[in-house]
Formats: sequence, structure tokens, C-alpha cells
Amino acid sequence: MCGANGASQRVIGRRLDRAQGKRPSGLAGVATSVVQCRECDLVYSNPLPIPTSIEDHYGVDPNTYWYSEYFVDDPDHFARQISRFRELTDSKQTPVALDIGAGLGKCMTALDRAGFETFGIEGSRSFFDAALERAGQSAERLKLATIETAEFEPSSFDFITFGAVLEHLYDPSESIRRALSWAKDGGLIHLEVPSSRWLISRLGNAFYKMTGSDCVTNLSPMHPPYHLYEFGLRSFEAHARRYGYEIPHHEFYVTAQTYLPGVLDPIARYVMERTNSGMQLEVWVRKKGEVVGGR
Repeated sequence: MCGANGASQRVIGRRLDRAQGKRPSGLAGVATSVVQCRECDLVYSNPLPIPTSIEDHYGVDPNTYWYSEYFVDDPDHFARQISRFRELTDSKQTPVALDIGAGLGKCMTALDRAGFETFGIEGSRSFFDAALERAGQSAERLKLATIETAEFEPSSFDFITFGAVLEHLYDPSESIRRALSWAKDGGLIHLEVPSSRWLISRLGNAFYKMTGSDCVTNLSPMHPPYHLYEFGLRSFEAHARRYGYEIPHHEFYVTAQTYLPGVLDPIARYVMERTNSGMQLEVWVRKKGEVVGGR
């Protein structure tokens, strides 16, 4: 994200290819090192496990990947992000949107309801089929493609969203740059990613250290949900300097699930809300003219 070389990374621990529990030291499995960039706070594994095909990770039954409530139509789904888009743009025309990693197409449905002309791409065949069959998405608007293989004309979209997607992509820097080329001048890109500042992850890492383990809770590069990266705000600020875009808005927010005992939830939420240490980081990117920089 920032272009720094490997000398900028510090090792923060190891991550197993399975759920680690409270006592990972006694578990067998393959492990990879987890590192953090000192320059931009990006967390990633080194080496980075790369599957032969995207289907090795995401060619799964959607019923096993998502919880059952996710399949219920929610009229308020993505409403906050749509409202934010309208706050950040003054365009009066029908906005054209692209959902990258559309999954079941819930975001596409929400954008359609809000008056957008909406398109999407999804790399998993099983998710793509479910979006067509169960969510009623159109094959004219939703394409079976990854960001690396998809083709769109330059400057096609007013709005592009990576909702809980960028952490799954093997080259997030190039993925953003590619999306910028598809965005119109002044167009907005929405990015929602795991935060490298998440309080609960840091508490978990402190627990492991106290019990003599060198494992960490960050990422899950070799097991579901296959998170390859965690991002800091500095990750995007550094990337913006490289590629010439601006960040008109960002926020950290606390998810409903804290993964702590229920009695501790109110305290944890209070701390996370006041220290910008919630699980998720949302960043809004605005394209400014030509995409600058290179790989």
C-alpha cells in the first residue's frame, strides 16, 4: 500500500491454518508469519499463501459461508453507505454503480432500490449462481469475474464499492488502482476493511503472549473467512499519495459482536468508540483526474 520494501516490516506472530482457540501451542498445523508495516500499519502474512484457484477458497456452499439471517431481505441494507455517497457528491444524474465482490447481490439490490444503475462482479461460481437464482440478479448486470479479469471502459462509474472485499484480494494496491481507472473523475470508491487497530485483536494477542504463545489473532489467510490483510488509515493515506486520489471521509466503527463475554460488551464498546479501535475501518476515496503512479 505504501510501497515500502520488506525492511519496513516487523514480525508480530504466527497464524495457524485453523481456529486457534485459547491454547494454540498444543495444536498441529501449518503456520505463517504475520507482519506489520512500520510505515503504514498494514498487517499481512509473509509468506502469503496463494491458492491455485479462487474456487479453492470461495467455491463453497453459500449456506455454509454466511449465517442464515444474511439471506433475509433487509430494506435497510447498505442504507448508511448510500446516504454517505449522497452527502459526498453533488451529481444530479442517475449514478452508475459497480459492486466488486457482489456475493449474493444484496448490495446491488439496495443500490437498485435507491435509484442507481447498478452492475457487479463476483469471482465465486457458487456465490454468482446463488445471486442469480436466489436473489434474482440479472446476468446482464452481474458478471462472473474477479477484479483481475473483469473489463470495463475507463471512467464508467460514479460509485464503486468494495464492501468487506479488499482484505480477501491478493493485491489490494493494484485492485484500488484498477477500480480508479473505472471511476469517473470525481467518482467515489467505498472501502470497508478490517482495522489493524481493533481492540479485541490486541487483547487476544496480549493473552497469547502472557500464556507463552507466539501466535496472534490477526488474519486468517489459510482458513475461512480468508482475511489476508488488515488496514490502518495510514495504509490508505500512503496509497493516496502514490496514486493521486483524496480521502474525503473515513470512520472506524464497532460491530455488534465483540467476541468477549456479554458482561464486558458495554465496556469494550465504550472504549472502542472513543479510541477508534473498532473492528471495521471505512474509507471513502475520490478520484481526481488521471490515475497517477504505477505498480
